[in-house]
Amino acid sequence: MSKGVAGKNSWALFLLMLTGIVLGGFIGELTKGIAGLSWLSFGQSFGFAEPIVLNLGILVITFGLTIKITIASIVGVLLAIFIYRLL
Repeated sequence: MSKGVAGKNSWALFLLMLTGIVLGGFIGELTKGIAGLSWLSFGQSFGFAEPIVLNLGILVITFGLTIKITIASIVGVLLAIFIYRLL
């Protein structure tokens, strides 16, 4: 595994950021109905509106990608970076 500039593992940062995105998105969905915390679920979705289908006769491949960025996921990423710097 390659080490970063400060000698830290870059895979650890990647996994922590991925965890922050997932947990932040989960918390954003949980707080959607709560009046004081509904701002955490505010965000933007982008990607393909419908999946793209490639039919090759004997093989059918479907491509689709949608990304939803919320305030809670951004907070999760920032918290993950903060935890990484502490380690």
